[in-house]
Order: sequence, then C-alpha cells, then structure tokens
Amino acid sequence: MSLPPLPKNFASAVDLSSLGKPAISPIQTPGIPVTQANLISEVLPASNQKVVILICWSPRSAQATELLEVMGRYQEADLLENGEPAWILGTVNVDSEVQVAQALQIQSVPIAIAIIQEQMVPLFEAVPTPEQIRLVIDKVVGLAAERGVGQALEKSEAIEVPMEAEEIAAMEAMEKGDLEEAKAHYEKWLARKPGDNLAKLGLAQTELIIRVKDLDPKEVMTLALANPNEISIQLKAADVEIASGLNKLAFDRLINLVKSSQGDEKKVVREHLLTLFALVDPSDPDLIAARKELASALY
Repeated sequence: MSLPPLPKNFASAVDLSSLGKPAISPIQTPGIPVTQANLISEVLPASNQKVVILICWSPRSAQATELLEVMGRYQEADLLENGEPAWILGTVNVDSEVQVAQALQIQSVPIAIAIIQEQMVPLFEAVPTPEQIRLVIDKVVGLAAERGVGQALEKSEAIEVPMEAEEIAAMEAMEKGDLEEAKAHYEKWLARKPGDNLAKLGLAQTELIIRVKDLDPKEVMTLALANPNEISIQLKAADVEIASGLNKLAFDRLINLVKSSQGDEKKVVREHLLTLFALVDPSDPDLIAARKELASALY
C-alpha cells in the first residue's frame, strides 16, 4: 500500500505572509539542514533505509523553533541497539531555502512531513502536544517498518517537560482563588520566555476567567442581541460563548463585527478575537475556518 503524495495545499498554521522579516541571526537546529542539493542526492535516498521526518520552519516563528526542540529531543531518545537514531530528522528553513519550500508547496509553518521510500505524506502542522507528537512518530516509524524500511520502536515515552517556576506559582495562586496573582506569574513567565505557548495559553485562560467570572451569561446574551453594534457588549458575549465551549458562535460573532467595524474599533475586535483563538486547539476545524475567514475579512 503506497502513501499518498504531498497535497497541493495545506490548511493554515502560521501563514508565512503574516510573519515579519526573516531573522538575521542563525539559530542552532537539530537534525540535517535540508537544501535544494541534498534533498535529491541524500535525503530522499536515505528514506529507503529509515523514515525521514522533515520539519518546515522559520526562525520568525516561535512555535516552529519550539517544535524543532521537541523533535530533536525525541530523535535523541529513539535509538536503535547500535546507537543510531531510529529515524532521520531533516529541517527546512523556509526563509533560506526558498526553492525547497516552493517545491514542497509550503504556505505556513511549522509543518511536519514524513518521507518513506521517497514518497511524502503530511503528518501535522502547528505544534501538537509532546504526547501527540510521540504518537505520530511511533505510528509513522511502525508503518515504515511494515514496509521494510527501518525498525519499529519497541518502547517510547513522551518526554516529561519540567514545569516552569512561574507556572507552579500561577497554579498555586489559582488554587487560592487569586486570579490577579496568577495572571502576574504568567506575565512574568512570558517576559522571560516570549512566545512560550504554555505561558500564552495560561495567561489567555486566566484573563478569560477574570473577564467572565462576574458576568451573568443570560443577561450578556440578551444585551448582545439587543445591541448588535455595541463592541463592548459583543466582546463580552464572545467571552461567554468561548467559556461555554461555543467556539464557532464566538468566532462568527467577532468576525462579523470585524467586517462591520472601522479603524481602531476594527483593531480592538481583531485583537480580542486573536486572544480567543489562542484558547482553542490549533487543529480544531472551527478555528482553522475562522482564521481563513478573518484573513478574508481583513484583506
């Protein structure tokens, strides 16, 4: 049974056009840097002996660099009896290897692609949890082994990531019911490690709880229905919907408001919508659709 070819289009993770200018400072990355030359001469042929997992990334994307770190640690952990890695990690810097990125039709980063016997299949985009990444690696290495490429992993465990000091302090504050203190710890964490996904998620969740804890959901929704153009009320309604798990309703509400707003008001709504995006699983279909609709509304 053959693997399907790489599809022409991927759903959006972090759109390359939305990132800033390419970073000048080099970043130390694990694995093999993939270039136009070695993709054909080395990387593809190597996939006949072992699974090759390509991570397409950009130093402009904090999510992408974090994914590289996780993948590097997993490869170091997945060793065969002879001490060699059970699979090959390749990295494609889409900023410096533009032709490779174009050949792979990469429109967003980060994206992971497996190569088995010179055939490609997309694995995941954005940044799954370490546990999800572990499952994906095990599955693709096992699939390759069934086809006579490499060896299946006998035992693999998710890497236990130690908790940050600020994360521990924030959780302790939450247990005491001190939301403002918890928020301050998450902000301190982000100041120390800008772009950290867990810190951003923790801060976004805490801020949402602070915003909705004193609201009467029924009253908010009644006011929102009666005042469709009142931004402050619509933002509160979206918060209530997100807190209730009604993600699509919240996204649609604010996207419609983006379309009908102008200037600073449009910016306020857009920024609030992005904070709600951060609270939802990146692979959620409603989130993926909402990101595309927001892009259309803005441009």
